[in-house]
This record gives sequence, C-alpha cells and structure tokens, in this order.
Amino acid sequence: MHTPRNLGDLIDRAADPGRIALIGVDADLQETPVTYAELDALADGVAQALRQGGYAPGERIALLAANSVRYVAAVLGIMRAGLVAVPVNFKFPPALIAYVLADSGARLVLHDEARRASLPPGLAGVPLDGEAFTRFLRPGRPAVHAPAANEVALMLYTSGSTGRPKGVRLSHDGQLWTVRMRRQATPLGDERALIAAPLYHMNALALAFLSIACHATTVLLPQFTAPAYIRCIERYRCTWLTAVPPMIAMMLRERDLLARTDLSSVKVIRMGSAPVSASLLAQIHAMLPNARVINAYGTTEGGPVVFGPHPAGLPTPPMSVGHPHPEVSLRLVPGPADGPDQGILEMKSPGLMLGYHQRPDLAAPFTADGYYATGDVFRRDADGFHYFVGRRDDMFVSGGENIYPGEVEKIIETHPGVQQACVVPVPDDIKGQKPVAFVVPRPGAAPDEDEIRQYVLANAAAYQHPRRVWLVDALPLASTNKLDRKALQELALQRLAGAAP
Repeated sequence: MHTPRNLGDLIDRAADPGRIALIGVDADLQETPVTYAELDALADGVAQALRQGGYAPGERIALLAANSVRYVAAVLGIMRAGLVAVPVNFKFPPALIAYVLADSGARLVLHDEARRASLPPGLAGVPLDGEAFTRFLRPGRPAVHAPAANEVALMLYTSGSTGRPKGVRLSHDGQLWTVRMRRQATPLGDERALIAAPLYHMNALALAFLSIACHATTVLLPQFTAPAYIRCIERYRCTWLTAVPPMIAMMLRERDLLARTDLSSVKVIRMGSAPVSASLLAQIHAMLPNARVINAYGTTEGGPVVFGPHPAGLPTPPMSVGHPHPEVSLRLVPGPADGPDQGILEMKSPGLMLGYHQRPDLAAPFTADGYYATGDVFRRDADGFHYFVGRRDDMFVSGGENIYPGEVEKIIETHPGVQQACVVPVPDDIKGQKPVAFVVPRPGAAPDEDEIRQYVLANAAAYQHPRRVWLVDALPLASTNKLDRKALQELALQRLAGAAP
C-alpha cells in the first residue's frame, strides 16, 4: 500500500495510471474525465509553478471556486509544494471572503471566472478556467515536500454562524491518519463515489482524499442540485454517496424524475452534518432500496473518524451514529441538566486539528489533557452506542426548561404528513424564549398548523411543543448544506411581526 508523508501525494503511481480518477460534470452535465496520470501531472504542474513563482513552504494559497477537476489538482499541488491550501467558502458575502483571505495571509488565490469579482484589490489571482490555467502550469516532476511533524497542510474556515469564521489548522499527519483509518473501514477501490457538496467543506474534501487514496473513480459536480445529482447517479452508476438530510429532502421532491430514474446502483449513503429522522430514513430506503445508510458524525476540527461499528458485532440502531472508534478516545461531559449518560462530546485522536489560526481571543478548544470539546451533546445507551442530541449552541431555555431543537424536530418528523422540520427560538415575555417551527409537508400531504402542534403535545413534553408552525415548500440551506437556522429565526420574527407571509 502506498504510504505518503505528504497529503498532496495520495496518488499511488504503482496502480493503473490509466484509470479514470475524476469525472468532472458541469452544470450542463458535460463531462471532463481525467485519468490518474493526468491528475498527477496537473498537481505536479501546480506545485512546480508555485515553487518557480517564489512561494515558500508554509505560505498560504487560497482557492475560491466551485468544484472542478482543476480544483482538486490544485489542492494536491499546493500541498506537494509544501504550501498550505486554503479552500474559501465562495458563498460568503464579499466582505467575509476578504476577511478570510486577509486572516489566512493568502499570497495567491486560484479562482474561477464566476468568483473573479470577489477578489480583494491588490491580491494576486490565477484563473482555474480555460487557457490561463494551462499557461500557469510548469512542466516537470518536482520532489514532493517532506513535511515536518505536525506541519499544516490545510486551513478550512468554519462557517462563522456564531461570529467571525475560524481558520482550522489541519496537519499532513492528522489527515493522512484519517485517510488510513477510513480505508481500513470502507475501502472505495471498487466503488464509484459522487461528490456534490462544496470542496471548501470537510465532508466533500475528505471523501475526495479517500477516493484518490483508494484509486477509485469519483464523479464531481460543481454544486448540488437535486436533478443533476439524480441524473448522475443513474448515468455513472454511482455506488457511494454522501449527503445531508436537506439534500435528500430536495431529491424526494423530484417525484417525476425519481419515477423514471434507476438508482439501484447505490450501495452506501453516508449521512452526516445533521441527525437523520426515522421518517427520512424510511424514505431513503424507499428511494434507494439497495443502499445501506450510515448515520455518520464528524467535525472540521475533529475529522470524520469518530464512531464505527460495535466491537462485539451488535447491529447499530438506526438513529445511532455508532460506537466509539477503537483508535479514538471519547467521553461525555454532562451539563447541569444532563444525566450521567448525556453530555458534551469530547474527543482525542491523531486526526484532531492543531488549533485555530491566530485566534487568541477564543477560549482554548482543547482540555488540559488534550481532548477537543466539540460543543455537541450526545446520549449513550447501555451498549455504548451514541446518539446526537443537538448543538449546545442551538439549545435554548424556555420557562426554565432546556430545549434542544433537534429533539423536537425528530418528534415533528414522525408525523406521517411531515417531510422535514426546523425548530428555532423566538423571544417571549413570559417564558424568555419559546419554540416555533417551519415544516415541509410530505409530497401529497397537507397537515395544518394546529394538527402538528397537537401532535407534538401528544408525543413530547408540553414545554417542547412549537407555539407557531409555518408550512413551507423548502427549508433554506447555509453554505455548508446544513439548515440555515439563523435565516429561519429572522423569518420567524418577521412573520410574528406581520412583515412576511
């Protein structure tokens, strides 16, 4: 097995160089396939160009572009040259993009034409589109940079939903450990993965690294749209998907397209970034009858290797994220209202981040004994299986009672007429805060507000029931394809004030 020291050196040159590495598919479903030999040469061309351009190891090179074959090659080439790749969320507003580029200290930005206008004045840029990128490349195979222990390979910026985005410093060592652990658990050599989530997000980037290390073929969309995603599954007979619940909810709305599309190739769908409800799980099984669903958990700071199968072979309960991975140390730290088997998850593994980039204003994310405090609340059952309860940051207090929106959403989503739900707090003169809900009905169903409120009252504690329920066609997504709770909270305040329909 190829055992690289540099995260940019994942391609096994002893394996078939003519195998298709990536099939880049654009918005019009026009494809650009590249072999492993071609991807390797592109990455070398980037590394050589950066070295000849005078960029020194450790300097930061940003990427501001939609997903593409050249984006993946550029990330690999940046790291091969000993530089730090900084994928930037291009869905940020211009001021926030400028902040991330300045904060990271990026010397150069590799961008696509659509994002050219977002570059701050005075910062050098190289287009990834067309002939300009070809002219940028330099021939030759430079020696791959040998990183020191704990040398930074990547900086990924968190979404900034609770303040300025934070640069998460990820090392070659840590990310290579993650790739090794995932290869042992889920080798993808015979699979065909489909990536539509943005490569500036850990979910997509980690899968790209895993697929390349496995010498697999990966289909790469510039961004997620449900029709293109569905069509690509059938066209390329994709077997391995990663998704978040809102993506699946959008796919389920494409009833006509689903009815005439063969999705039987899908063997595994790895759900992450948000809990999966029993209702959504049942609909996934109906849509993808041959697929095993993995309810996964991971963070940018801690990586995707956290949970796995039970060591005694016990089947993982449908709503559980699994049993602690044997190479990861986990513990739950109960809060005042938690029992002994519930609390904030703290974890320690070789895949942890090195820390945040120049943020002395933040409390240390690590405990004195080296655990990363995730801020996510979990529950543990008698067999050691863990269940995601909610973000501690999302929790709010209503009349002295702690409410985790995720718990209420799970209850609402068991209603037979509900596809998806999001619960947010709004101010209340008596309770301090109270829950309200936005609900997407199932296709063909028409539940009303009072019906849903009464359903929650009958199936949950009274303080958890949403005081208002609004039916909507879809829930908005933040730039990481998670639910945009902040936008829904603002919409709820507008509706309560009579300013929005």
